[in-house]
Amino acid sequence: MSRIGRAPITVPAGVEVKLAEGNHLTVKGPKGQLEATFVPQMNIEIDGAVIKVTRPNDEKENRALHGLTRTLISNMVVGVTDGFSKTLEVNGVGYRASKEGKNLVMNLGYSHQVIMPETDDIQIEVPNPNQIVIRGIDKQKVGQFAANVRSKRPPEPYKGKGIKYDYEHIRRKEGKTGAK
Repeated sequence: MSRIGRAPITVPAGVEVKLAEGNHLTVKGPKGQLEATFVPQMNIEIDGAVIKVTRPNDEKENRALHGLTRTLISNMVVGVTDGFSKTLEVNGVGYRASKEGKNLVMNLGYSHQVIMPETDDIQIEVPNPNQIVIRGIDKQKVGQFAANVRSKRPPEPYKGKGIKYDYEHIRRKEGKTGAK
């Protein structure tokens, strides 16, 4: 039995969970509302303030979907209560980020500025020129937007210049030692 899939999800106060036909789940909380449709094989049961996910049998596909479904529902509940955030660091001489209106404007050593607009689901904060904080209620959208920002100038291994996650460690390379 899946250790993750078998764990119950406790729904905090102030969060409303509705299960419609076809495993369509709606989670409404203080930060917003999320909806998702899950595979019909998984049995989702709402019992008061607890959500349980069970699988019909031990086929390989159902075992794989069991933990996944439980984690996705858990992420929806956490998203509407606390939200998710990713922090990026901008490293390099002359590399900086700023927020102009609803746009993230980055100077990354190109001949032009890189501009990324803020969406309805994503909020961008720039506490200082070398730090970008991306917040939202949908974990997948926050992570994807952070990955898109990072892809504009990924960190390079020689000087460490580029955009990296705050927890990421860049393995540095030596470089050439000079001709003899």
